[in-house]
Amino acid sequence: MRLGIVSDLVNEVLLVLLALTLYALLKHVHIAAARAMVALAILAAGITALNAVFEFAGLQVATGAVDMSAIGVDGSDSMVLLMLDTQHYGLLIAQIFFGLWLAPLAYLAYKSGWFPKLLTLVLAVAAGCYMVDVFTAFLAPDLNQLIHGFITVPCIIAEIWMAGYLVTVGVNTKRSMKAKPPVIGAFAGDVAGASTSGVR
Repeated sequence: MRLGIVSDLVNEVLLVLLALTLYALLKHVHIAAARAMVALAILAAGITALNAVFEFAGLQVATGAVDMSAIGVDGSDSMVLLMLDTQHYGLLIAQIFFGLWLAPLAYLAYKSGWFPKLLTLVLAVAAGCYMVDVFTAFLAPDLNQLIHGFITVPCIIAEIWMAGYLVTVGVNTKRSMKAKPPVIGAFAGDVAGASTSGVR
C-alpha cells in the first residue's frame, strides 16, 4: 500500500509534466484551449494527490500507528474502510477532470493535423466516457457496476494510443512552423504599433 501511495504521487507529477509538455507543443494551435487543458490536468493531479492522504490515514489506523483502542477493533476496522471509501470517491471526483482535460487535448490534436483523425475522435469519446462513468457511479451505482468495465475501454485505448504515438511516431513541428508565423512576431508587432500610437 505504501508503494501504491508513492506511485500515485509520482504519477500525478508526471501528469502535470505531460500537460506542460503538450502545452508547449500545441499552444500555437489555440492558446486558450491549451491553457484549459493544463488547468484541468493540474486539477485532476491535485485532487488525486490530496486523496492519497485518506489512503495513508487508513494505513496508519490499520497498522496501529494511530491508537484507536478507544473505539475497539470493530470501530478501528470501520474507520479504515471509511478512509479507503473516501479515497475511492475522491478519485472519482478527480476523474471528472481526467475526462475533461482530454476534450481540449482532442481539439488541439485534431486542429494541429499532427495526429491520426481517429485518435483525436477516440480522445473526444474518452472524455465523454469518463463523465458517464463518474456520474453513474454517484447517481446509479448499480448501473455503473454493469457498464464500468465497458465504458472505460475507450479511455484506456485513447491514453495508451496517444502516449504510444508520441513515443514511437512523434510529430513534425517544423512543418507546422513553416505554415504558421510565430505568435511572438505578431505580438511584437502589436506592441510596436501600440508604442508608436503612444508617441503620437
